[in-house]
Order: sequence, then structure tokens, then C-alpha cells
Amino acid sequence: MAIQPLDLQILFSQLDKVGKDQATQKEGAQMQAALQGMHIQKKTDEHFHAVNELQDIGKEAERIKDKNARQQQQGGSAAQEDGDGETRESDGETAVIRDPALGKNIDVSG
Repeated sequence: MAIQPLDLQILFSQLDKVGKDQATQKEGAQMQAALQGMHIQKKTDEHFHAVNELQDIGKEAERIKDKNARQQQQGGSAAQEDGDGETRESDGETAVIRDPALGKNIDVSG
């Protein structure tokens, strides 16, 4: 199918409208992307400036509170110094004994 000269005249007269439509579509896409970027930035700013509610940490916090209360009732620290330099820490249920000379002696006898 051949293009007639009359068809070309009509196409050339409508060419400026096609160009404007394409430019409007490109601007619309850019504007939409910019608005979406601003919306994401606003959400991010609100997230960083918001005060979040504390998560429930359960029994761990209660154990710390109980340990602190016990230490205050006993008159200070729960660590006790023995006569031979060993430190004994009492945590109510478990007792850990630490030797200050631990790891300082090397056995080279093999």
C-alpha cells in the first residue's frame, strides 16, 4: 500500500501534536517517579523520627531486676573475695569460682 501525497500532508500537519503528546507522556512518567520518591522519603523520615514501643523482653528483665534487688539487700556487690585470692560470684542458683592464676602456668614437660 503506497502513501499518497495527500496522506503525507495530513501526517505532517499532525506531527506537532504527536510530539506534544509524547513529551507529555514522558513528563508524566517523570512526575510520577518524583512523587513516588518523595512519598518513600517521607515514610523513611517518619520511621526514623518515630518513637517505637518497647518489645516485651520477658523473664530476662525480671531476672535482672531480681538480681539488682538482691544486691541492694545484701549491701552491695554479690562478688566475695576468699582468703587465697579466688573470687566467688553468687547468682543465687549457680556459683562460679575463678582462679586468678588460671592460664599463667605453662606445662612444658609434655
